[in-house]
Amino acid sequence: MLHELLLSLLGYTGDLIIDEREHQNSLGIPISDEHRSFKLAPDISFIQPSDRDLIERIISLGFYYRELDRFATKSRNLSWIRSANPNNELSNKNVQEKQSVYRRAIANGIVEILSVYRSAVLHIEQKLLSESIPILATITQGLNKFFVLLPPLYELVLEIERDDIRGGQLLNLLHKRCHCGVPELQSCIQRLLWHGHQVMYNQLASWVVYGILQDQHGEFFIRRQEDRDVEHGSSNPDMSEKLARLSTDDASLTDWHLGFHIFLDMLPEYVHMRVAESILFAGKAIRVLRNPSPAFQFKDPVYNQQIPKGAQKNQVSTGRFPFQKESFEDTNLIGEELLPQSEADKIENMLRDLKESSEFHKRSFECAVDSIRAIAASHLWQLVVVRADLNGHLKALKDYFLLAKGDFFQCFLEESRQMMRLPPRQSTAEADLMVPFQLAAIKTIGEEEKYFSRVSLRMPSFGSAVKSSQVDLPKTGSTSASLSNASSEISLDGWDGIALEYSVDWPLQLFFTQEVLSQYLRVFQYLLRLKRTQMELEKSWASVMHQDHTDFAKRRNDRLNCSVSQQRRQRFRPMWHVREHMAFLIRNLQFYIQVDVIESQWNVLQAHIRDSHDFTELVGFHQEYLSALISQSFLDIGSVSRILDSIMKLCLQFCWSIENQEINPNTSELEHLTEEFNKKSNSLYTILRSSRLAGSQRAPFLRRFLLRLNFNLFFETTAQGVLNIVRPSPTLPVFNQQ
Repeated sequence: MLHELLLSLLGYTGDLIIDEREHQNSLGIPISDEHRSFKLAPDISFIQPSDRDLIERIISLGFYYRELDRFATKSRNLSWIRSANPNNELSNKNVQEKQSVYRRAIANGIVEILSVYRSAVLHIEQKLLSESIPILATITQGLNKFFVLLPPLYELVLEIERDDIRGGQLLNLLHKRCHCGVPELQSCIQRLLWHGHQVMYNQLASWVVYGILQDQHGEFFIRRQEDRDVEHGSSNPDMSEKLARLSTDDASLTDWHLGFHIFLDMLPEYVHMRVAESILFAGKAIRVLRNPSPAFQFKDPVYNQQIPKGAQKNQVSTGRFPFQKESFEDTNLIGEELLPQSEADKIENMLRDLKESSEFHKRSFECAVDSIRAIAASHLWQLVVVRADLNGHLKALKDYFLLAKGDFFQCFLEESRQMMRLPPRQSTAEADLMVPFQLAAIKTIGEEEKYFSRVSLRMPSFGSAVKSSQVDLPKTGSTSASLSNASSEISLDGWDGIALEYSVDWPLQLFFTQEVLSQYLRVFQYLLRLKRTQMELEKSWASVMHQDHTDFAKRRNDRLNCSVSQQRRQRFRPMWHVREHMAFLIRNLQFYIQVDVIESQWNVLQAHIRDSHDFTELVGFHQEYLSALISQSFLDIGSVSRILDSIMKLCLQFCWSIENQEINPNTSELEHLTEEFNKKSNSLYTILRSSRLAGSQRAPFLRRFLLRLNFNLFFETTAQGVLNIVRPSPTLPVFNQQ
């Protein structure tokens, strides 16, 4: 009986001790899993009730041992690997779906606990065989600590199997169970959690050291982005084609933008979202650094030949060794240079220290992740900013998208001025624009300008949204398509769709995303309309002055027509006043945007670039730069942007009307345009001087702009008159700006 009792403690039943479930099943009585256990056979009558209760309490440990051992054996079973064969793919898939690396790790911890339990049973057996001591008391005393360990572990295993808990969810469960008032049980659960963390650290090491996602069973909180192109392909075919081209050209860029995401279901609750995002970023950065583009590898020797000696010394002092000529023959050395092996070893040592710790310390884990992220961000900064010449490309975008090269765009608009008087032809509009574009480049762009070749002019189909990411823009299409987003403001004429594209090479696509280039394009189209309006106002003044000088010369030669010329001058004088008011507003608005907004924000961005050595910080600073350009230019305020577009439209119509006065005089049209301009300009001033804009830090230089407009209180007085007094429409409003 002693040996049968000891065997039952190791999960083996017999005639004396039976499995209650098996016994009830033989009698046809169902029993739930919660009430399963080992029991003494009911036909044993020579044992006292008190001893029976004590024995059944003791042998319940054997039941818990058997169930825990069954879970451990099942979770550690690797036979599915050997049995995998291509002829049985469906069954093998089902087997693999049930596997869990984290469960296997927990099973290893349970095996450790069960081995201690077996040793305790063996020790009790040796003690009972060597001495004549009370059997039940000795067994109870020897296994006492397991009464508080095995039942909770059995409940844990039941919950894991019932709810199919895996991966980060399993770590969550163990972390919650660690918070208990039993020290022995707490240390036991902590040991199981340690085993689970070993798997997580191994996955982390693979991700942040080598950029490889090692997650065969989908248990890590970093996961590959699910392919949604099939689901949404019909709604956005252009994007699908674009991504297909991108993935063909360079898979690392696709991985950066669309390849991976945080899977919240597997993210442990004690790992903050910010930490998970840092891990995601670090892994993606390592993937980029370890997989440079072949085009970049080809260009890299040229870059290194141009490095001055001082820069090479600086690289050595900072741990970045300059390339040797032999390294160009092996492309792998370029990846090693982008991420030196010493840095990879440093990351691996940090994770090794975390793995060797007996307990999980949240603060230490977060500090290590922050350090790893800083290393990845620093080397990515070195790649993008230094090697890829980020600042040069930023300067090029400022020159061409923000119209910093004013001479080029002035020449372009002058060359294309007569063409833009006519509606664009859908079939040839882009080709027509290329002629003045190339002429302007020949006249103003020097041979040393290496970035102009990346700029291309596009004229998209009318009615379609302009996106700088479109490579092959259609030149024909339906004109009935409508713009549904807020960025589609009032169209001045068909030439408002003029767009620029900028060719970006690896790895600058990490920085200049399609969203960033579309923001640049939005500002460019706004500034080009503004510059075109300003040029038309200047050209109309030159045209009127030329006509006036011609009339003056004729008057000197023809005294008879003197009165006619005087009447004409008198008739056109109010129009000159109105044109001057329009030019005054447009000039000040252009000066405000180019100087107070663009130049000041550019200087702020340059200061950030000099001070920052972190790629993510730089991305944030650049986004702040673009957001400031858009907000301080009022492009994100629908009411203001609509008024500005209306004003520019009125100015263009006014200019064309003035030049047509000699051929087809139409005073009523000019009166209408003038009246509308008065209303719009005064409404604009009223909105801009409101406390919501002028009193906020949103546009810090807005007060300067308002001061220039209202330096003699003219705008304020006129605005009050227009808004508060209902006046009859004058024959031709005359502004007396004194």
